[in-house]
Amino acid sequence: MKRLTAIALTALSVIAPASAGELSYTPAEKQEPSWKRRVMDVETGLIWNVGNNTPISYRIVPTQISWRLPYSMKKDFANGSKLIARHQFSLIGDYIQHGPEDYYFGISAAPSIEWWSPNDKWSAYFAIGGGVGLTNSTDVVGGQGQDFTLNWFAKSGLRYQVSQDFGIYGGAFFQHLSNGGQTDPNPGVDALGFTMGVSFSF
Repeated sequence: MKRLTAIALTALSVIAPASAGELSYTPAEKQEPSWKRRVMDVETGLIWNVGNNTPISYRIVPTQISWRLPYSMKKDFANGSKLIARHQFSLIGDYIQHGPEDYYFGISAAPSIEWWSPNDKWSAYFAIGGGVGLTNSTDVVGGQGQDFTLNWFAKSGLRYQVSQDFGIYGGAFFQHLSNGGQTDPNPGVDALGFTMGVSFSF
């Protein structure tokens, strides 16, 4: 009996470390970095009118749900960092806190340019693009001239990958809304501020 106990303890001393090593390994460590995967971004923030197109002091809460596809172009650097480009498509839902309209719903598309650190944890991003959408226009002078409105945006900031599947980010955000000269006058809105968001890679 003592001999069997000794054999069992010896076997456990060999197996336990191996098992512990296996248990400490997480499947996420095998997954590809975010720039190789599809990503869903959810962001919101606050932007203010900064242009001279309208006398109205617009204040807007921009909210976007975006999909970024895996990278389509990549430039590697000697230190292990890389510059990538990918396609981005967004659903827009703006809440107009101050202004004659109440909301703006639209879609947009843009290239997303991203510099990634060697460990794939940090990235700096820049995107510029546009699309179309609808608002509830009024007859207020300086407001949007019609419901159908074009949009254009630019944003830049920093992202941090908390894990392989989850990231956080924030930065500057600019949005332009107008109807492309389809009405006269065509006031338009130029608004600048910030957004913050979370990313889910899959």
